[in-house]
Amino acid sequence: MTPLTQVTIKNNAAISLMRESGAMLAQVFKALDEQVKPGVTTLQLDEFVEHYIVDVLGAIPASKGQYGYPYSINTSVNEVVCHGMPNAKHVIDDRDILNIDITLKHQGYIADSSKMYVMPNASDAAQTLVNNTVKALWRGITQVKPGATLGDIGHAIGTFARLKGLSVVREYCGHGIGTEMHEAPEVLHFGRPGTGLKLIPGMTFTIEPMLNQGSHRVKTLKDGWTVVTRDRALSAQAEHTLLVTPTGFEVLTLREEEKLSGLPANTRSHT
Repeated sequence: MTPLTQVTIKNNAAISLMRESGAMLAQVFKALDEQVKPGVTTLQLDEFVEHYIVDVLGAIPASKGQYGYPYSINTSVNEVVCHGMPNAKHVIDDRDILNIDITLKHQGYIADSSKMYVMPNASDAAQTLVNNTVKALWRGITQVKPGATLGDIGHAIGTFARLKGLSVVREYCGHGIGTEMHEAPEVLHFGRPGTGLKLIPGMTFTIEPMLNQGSHRVKTLKDGWTVVTRDRALSAQAEHTLLVTPTGFEVLTLREEEKLSGLPANTRSHT
């Protein structure tokens, strides 16, 4: 278990800056929504996002150059679990599902979020997978409050996934975030309630479950980045950056359509 001493607790100034980065990232997704459609290449989406982050918002695409990664976004299509690389030859098909994962850095602080896009002729089963992955994320988010544990988050997600007949990818997890993209603690998407690190106000971390239609087993392709399901079943991911508040949680990367949907989100007073 990660000791609390390794976790960076954000003060009010840091929280304010993280809110700004999170709001900017939500703005990126709003602009991106009109760009994701059949016939567009994943590299075109990467170029759009980089331009928007740098030239429109005056921020930094934090993924580019991180650990040697050459692009500003991850584009994970269909059986790709995570870390899919944009490609000029990969044209989005009208039956695809696509996860776009973006990190943005502004004034030294990083926000991290991903969103699933479902193309017009994707199967009903694919749409259901995406819907349930988003619901699983929110099952985890609503566990967040002072005194809860990381195990509570993982248990809520894992239990919901099993109920829906889905498997949870175990090799990748959420993570602390702030001035570094990956900070302590690790946030697993399975676990036992009441176990693991207790949450306290000022913690910031991502929750980002990856759920598969088939087996949870994955493998990394020869490019060293792209992770796919071993059985080539579809996979989906949903992610937000969270702040633990004195009374509950705040979703720092909350998007406009989520504010309008009635989800129990962005509540600094949520209990």
